[in-house]
Amino acid sequence: MITNQLFALLQCPTCHSRQLFVAADGVHCTGCHNVYGFHDGYIDLMPRATAYGYVSKYVTDEAELAEELDYRALAPPLLAAGVRDRALRRLMRFRPGDVALDNGCGTAKHAVWNADQVRLMVGSDPATLFADQAVAQVALAKADSRSLPFADDSFDKAFAIDILEHFPLDVIDDYLAETARVLRPGGRMLAFSNTREMSPIQPLINLSRRLGRVFVRAGLYDFAREARRKSDHVKALETWEDVLAAFERAGLRPVKVVFWNSLFTTFVEHVLMKLGEAALGRIKAEHKKQQVKDRWQNEPALAALRNGVEHSLSRHAAPQGVAREIRARRRVREQLRPGSPVYLALMAVTLVMELDLWLFGWMRCGSYFILVEKSH
Repeated sequence: MITNQLFALLQCPTCHSRQLFVAADGVHCTGCHNVYGFHDGYIDLMPRATAYGYVSKYVTDEAELAEELDYRALAPPLLAAGVRDRALRRLMRFRPGDVALDNGCGTAKHAVWNADQVRLMVGSDPATLFADQAVAQVALAKADSRSLPFADDSFDKAFAIDILEHFPLDVIDDYLAETARVLRPGGRMLAFSNTREMSPIQPLINLSRRLGRVFVRAGLYDFAREARRKSDHVKALETWEDVLAAFERAGLRPVKVVFWNSLFTTFVEHVLMKLGEAALGRIKAEHKKQQVKDRWQNEPALAALRNGVEHSLSRHAAPQGVAREIRARRRVREQLRPGSPVYLALMAVTLVMELDLWLFGWMRCGSYFILVEKSH
């Protein structure tokens, strides 16, 4: 969504001038004469003629990931995403007059889910894998967090969900410094990320992981998508002390911390939901496969090809695991009307997962929510 409210916040990401004007083709800077063009629901506000050493895989592999992530349609905030979002809303305490920034928004799902809580919700990301709802409901900018295209003291609230673990240390410092710059004095930021530290109850958590690996070896499902999603995790902030030091360098003071010791969550994600996805994903695939077989039975001229094609289907079973998971999620998403049995069941599972925060949130571990405040 491109809105006049967004224009009022902008500064040039290249020369940092606020001398901008809006024309039919985009936002023009009178300082460096760059033009930041309008696209389908967002403005391209990437700094011009700027080379960075670190570039996210979501930028370099954007076209490939667009297919794999199934990003355009959003489900309601449920399961792990729902736990994150409920914690975000609870800790941020959005107000109707707030201007809020989802810095590194990805699909901008958390921005969409909370857009009705604030006066203006802005999503910023260098990749443009924005969900359709985000394009319609959120002020979106294609932007780099090391040179945000927003003026000083522009936002009341900012948040970073699953962001910091992707960056090397110098990028984390730039990201937090820029986020602090665009926050108003007294403004607050919430980050959810993880370090390399283990939970004190890790042996219990690992029971679910081991059971999940048994199912993987049995061919019931795989974790290919999760592995790809986490393949660029750097975790440069290795310990909790590293986290606190990074926010201190940016001038952001800790206000509250909640740790996520994922005892219930790991069982849900590695066992319960994976079995459900495998079952749902196979239904449609088996139906299509049976249709093909029926055709072969009814057309004798094709019978000689049967064995070869079935062999081909078998050989490609591993890649089909990812497709099966996407099919399952789409099938469930079609039934997620608020109040529907599927929605209520998944909300119940979400609340069970949230017990990890309520029961064990005081117990230091790798995954954390940290609420910080910019000094006055």
